[in-house]
Amino acid sequence: MNVYCPHRTHSFLDCSTEIWRILEANNEVSNNHYMASRSKKIPGKSNRVYIVLVLLIGIFLLGYMAIGNGLRPIKFGTKAIDSLAFSFNFQRPFYAVIIDAGSTGSRVLAFSFHESILNANLILDGELFEQIKPGLSSFADDPKGGAKSLEVLLNKAKAVIPESEWQHTPLSMKATAGLRLLPAEKADRLLEECRKLFENSGFLTSKDSVSIMDGTDEGIFSWFTVNFLLDRLTTQNHANTVAALDLGGGSTQVTFAPDSHHIKDQEKHIFTINAFNNNISIYTHSYLGMGLMAARKEILTYGQSKDAKANNGSSGSKITLHSECINPIISTEWSYGGIKYIVKGPQNETHKVVKTQNFAGVEEDRPVVKFSACLEIIKNYVGTIVNKPQGLENRDIMAFSYYFDRATEVGLIDPFSGGIITVDAFLKQAMESCDYPNTDQPFMCLDLTFIYVLLRDGFNLQPTTKLQLYKKISGHELSWALGAAFNILQNGL
Repeated sequence: MNVYCPHRTHSFLDCSTEIWRILEANNEVSNNHYMASRSKKIPGKSNRVYIVLVLLIGIFLLGYMAIGNGLRPIKFGTKAIDSLAFSFNFQRPFYAVIIDAGSTGSRVLAFSFHESILNANLILDGELFEQIKPGLSSFADDPKGGAKSLEVLLNKAKAVIPESEWQHTPLSMKATAGLRLLPAEKADRLLEECRKLFENSGFLTSKDSVSIMDGTDEGIFSWFTVNFLLDRLTTQNHANTVAALDLGGGSTQVTFAPDSHHIKDQEKHIFTINAFNNNISIYTHSYLGMGLMAARKEILTYGQSKDAKANNGSSGSKITLHSECINPIISTEWSYGGIKYIVKGPQNETHKVVKTQNFAGVEEDRPVVKFSACLEIIKNYVGTIVNKPQGLENRDIMAFSYYFDRATEVGLIDPFSGGIITVDAFLKQAMESCDYPNTDQPFMCLDLTFIYVLLRDGFNLQPTTKLQLYKKISGHELSWALGAAFNILQNGL
């Protein structure tokens, strides 16, 4: 809904009358508030009259200044009107705090919002993002220590939210694949200690404030976050929405709005959501075990003994692994799921004669990863994926989390501004990494090769398919946390 005075000969009265008509029409719409809180409501009708008068005066002044300076006509949309109202403190901010307990780290996101005076939609104003490592699942044998590790994140949130608002601010922690992969009794003890911490935090909590998040919700919330930040949810044309590919440590999610002819064949993974009064059918599938760290563990332990492949052994012992996907000169320690590994290259080394890049250009006998052997192992693992997405290639694709991290670490995109690459860029960079003995990045060959095979064989994307790789949009983190915050504010804890 926009108000636009198309020509400077149109009087301000014409434009203000149209604004008044729209605002009056919106007064008739019932407000479905996202919070049952005492002070977060839209001003009453008497206050609206005052607000409208101030807005009209402000718009008139802006319009007069623009015309006087020879500027082009101004388009006054709902966002401009709402921003003006918010700047006059007509709405009070409110908050939500989300703890993302991931497999490799825990993160806090504290969001501040206000409600639009025009349609009661939530407007995102700001966010805090902080993270710590290791992840909560690393405390599988020390649940009290795991809960205590989150205190620093809660204190960060308290520092940006007024103390008077803590008791009205919902706090929620959702654990992802790291805890889903733990034995049930260990995960439950961790969650119970976190509940005790939350009950004494001063924030608004309930018995459901701490939970292990279903992979389906993780995908839907990520998709909502991406499309909300790109402003793709206010249109009826769902083909304009963007697919969200989230590569975590323990699982990966693929979520997008499919074409109608693909819905029936994938109905097991089709869900209908309501976003800003639009009903949207979306496909989402969470592939447990296809997160980067979970996949790395399976690839490294390929062909190893059962003890090496176990994920619940003694945390005090170290298991030695030899892998075709690791350079022969590498010997490094790595921990996953509470198990410590010593990772080395294969016992049968592979060498390659290459020309050095220095002035002399002499030949050098270099230890390398046997790429074909590594590729076969990874293809076998990714080949276990069933129910591959159909129609993903027809959408613009936003890929984030470990997709973004690995791409920046090898220089495919700028770490600050992000960028767009094709799927085969991962393959090219993987082959280069496998030919270079890099002790600083011992897993880069494996990780890049896995990402390429996952996209190409797992999700049926073409080598030339473009991927938009970003960490933030308009200064906001790309994660499922924003979608979860919206869901909590709309439906309660």
